[in-house]
Amino acid sequence: MTAALAEQQRPVHVQAASLELRVAENAAEIEAAQALRYRVFYEELNAQPTPEMSALRRDFDSFDPYCDHLIIIDRAKGEGAAGIIATYRLMRREQASRRGQFYSIDEYDISALVNYRGGILELGRSCVDPAYRTKAAMNLMWKGIADYILHYNIGVLFGCASFPGTDPEEHKMALSYLYHRHLAPAEYRARALPGRYVSMNMMPIEQIDEKRAFVSLPPLIKGYLRLGGFVGDGAVVDPQFGTVDVSVVVVHDLITDKYVKHYREHSAGKTDQSSSAA
Repeated sequence: MTAALAEQQRPVHVQAASLELRVAENAAEIEAAQALRYRVFYEELNAQPTPEMSALRRDFDSFDPYCDHLIIIDRAKGEGAAGIIATYRLMRREQASRRGQFYSIDEYDISALVNYRGGILELGRSCVDPAYRTKAAMNLMWKGIADYILHYNIGVLFGCASFPGTDPEEHKMALSYLYHRHLAPAEYRARALPGRYVSMNMMPIEQIDEKRAFVSLPPLIKGYLRLGGFVGDGAVVDPQFGTVDVSVVVVHDLITDKYVKHYREHSAGKTDQSSSAA
């Protein structure tokens, strides 16, 4: 395969200064992404690894072989696996069919999303090296996701996003704000499984300082909301990762005009967008 042909077949390829964003293309890059996940989730955020993960110092599970792994490489740091500084795991409907299920199904009833007739995409395992947690890096990652959903004609993207800690009461204002202002329409609404369901309706809307509530949201959740995203019904406590999770969903046809404008300006600006999706 020629280099030009390989480039045409990439669903995502974005370059900005020394940063390159694309899908991992070999086992070494996937393992480097898993090693970054381990450093962030288990060493920095104190999640509980399995003995196998501890031995290899990589975060991995049975879903990884079926997913695409979106990566950002800082070529000033190293080429390929040596330069990976951010990653996001992507699973389309056909990939989930080969695995047998989506990852989220262990926390949420996602039948409303699975019943959507078009392309659907689950996102997860998002992490960025601490030295690269800048707006520029996050914008680049969102740009790559936008290219990916256009390339594969994705209509709905969804996943879980987390609050730190395992006590929902600590986040009652933010969770209540999400419930009152950003609950997904019924046809796109996931619901926490009965045995894990924690109500997000913990405060009446008139008692919520909405500006303060939004500011308190984790950056990933803010990113989804800025796209015009929604949340599902019910939070879930994840004891392994030490988090309170919420289901998030973005419907492509409902993406905010502000984001579309930003995306178009970004495409025409400093980045070199080389994927077949425009």
